[in-house]
Amino acid sequence: MSERAQHPFWVAGEWRRTSQAVGVINPYTGDEIAQVCYAGEEDIEEAVKTAHRAFQRYRQWPAYRRAEVLFRIAEGIRRRRDELARTIMQEAGKPIRYAYAEVDRAYQTFSFSAEAARNLSGESFSLDVTPQAEGYWGVTRRFPIGLIVGITPFNFPLNLVAHKVGPALASGNVILLKPAPQTPLTALLLAEIALEAGLDPEAFQVIPCSVPLAQRLATHPDVEMVSFTGSAQVGWRLKELNPNKRVVLELGGNAAMVVDDSGNYERALKRGISGAFAYAGQVCISVQRIFVHRSLYEDFLEDFVRHAQAVKVGDPADEETVVGPMISTDAALRIENWVKEAAKDGASILTGGRREGRVFYPTVLTRTNPQMKVWKEEVFAPVVLIEPFDEFEQALAMVNDSVYGLQAGVFTSRVAHMELAFRRLRVGAVIINDYPTFRVDPMPYGGVKRSGWGREGIRYAIEEMTESRLLVVNPDVKQKEE
Repeated sequence: MSERAQHPFWVAGEWRRTSQAVGVINPYTGDEIAQVCYAGEEDIEEAVKTAHRAFQRYRQWPAYRRAEVLFRIAEGIRRRRDELARTIMQEAGKPIRYAYAEVDRAYQTFSFSAEAARNLSGESFSLDVTPQAEGYWGVTRRFPIGLIVGITPFNFPLNLVAHKVGPALASGNVILLKPAPQTPLTALLLAEIALEAGLDPEAFQVIPCSVPLAQRLATHPDVEMVSFTGSAQVGWRLKELNPNKRVVLELGGNAAMVVDDSGNYERALKRGISGAFAYAGQVCISVQRIFVHRSLYEDFLEDFVRHAQAVKVGDPADEETVVGPMISTDAALRIENWVKEAAKDGASILTGGRREGRVFYPTVLTRTNPQMKVWKEEVFAPVVLIEPFDEFEQALAMVNDSVYGLQAGVFTSRVAHMELAFRRLRVGAVIINDYPTFRVDPMPYGGVKRSGWGREGIRYAIEEMTESRLLVVNPDVKQKEE
């Protein structure tokens, strides 16, 4: 491939090429669609140096100016909607219907970030709770911490980037982004949009690089915070390597859905299908485990299998496709082996369990147990297990029987069950009468146990990216001295 076809990266206020270029593969066709230059050690050091310089400027920008730029970034995303969606589809293998939905969410994420920039607030209060503090008052305000490194996964190459970049810029920080190696093109397009919007050219840099250099960047002594979305193994290792840094981790899980005998059967069925199979299950909060009250179990299982067999599989360019390719052949082989292993250990494959290249067909399992990988690990694939329960508390215990705890969905019309689920489930969010895949971008998002540390969602991410400072004022010193 010619040098002209190699995409440069954005660092230190310029588009830069290097001698090392890595191919970007279309997961469905297997074709190389582009090559992206990778940063070297000198690029990393220069990126950090220039980002610090940019922080001294950018932190002085007034709120209205930061908000205006973020709104223009949002409008740039809307203007280039088709180009972004096609790029996401090609490099991530995401069905085009979901690629467009991601672009629309990214527009909203930057819009919400712009609004947040205008509404950064603190608290004012009197301190005269003791005689010696008579007349004193105080005010708190949040201040940006400086240089943030964002590391993002392949599955949402635009909106998960937006969830790091938007809040960082809204709060006056600067950010270096290391995109997933499978999906760097979308992040580079976002850099173009940000520059066109008038952002300080050194406040947001996009640095594709090798894993060792990504670790060097994340552990650089001049970096104040690392915001990572990806695997639990890598995330917790980064936290271990950064004991003195702020580290926010969003690490996925094996989300469960409970359907009790008072829940909306049809809605639970429909949302379970969507949550389990959309984008080949390559979503952190994809539905992986469904627990159904025994009185409904046989009918639910039969209906679910029938709907799973009707799910459209194949070319992500087809607007009807729900299940496209896995991100790589290795990912498809991994889940094929996990399903075979479960079947060998007694699980029943009711449909699916079949692989064609990188495409893995929608798969429904039952007669599973918590020792199987398909139960205890994150499948990150179009695979779901369905098991019965007798008592609601038993179902909650089955949900909690996991090292993960990101989100859970509970279908019930009983208020007592809603409240009990909220108290008992060890997850970051309990979604009542919807699937655990539900997410609105401003809401707090994150997990417990191995699922993460800290929270995303614009306002909550800003809290992670800023520090609260207290000002105490004694307005009447002269009078008191007299």
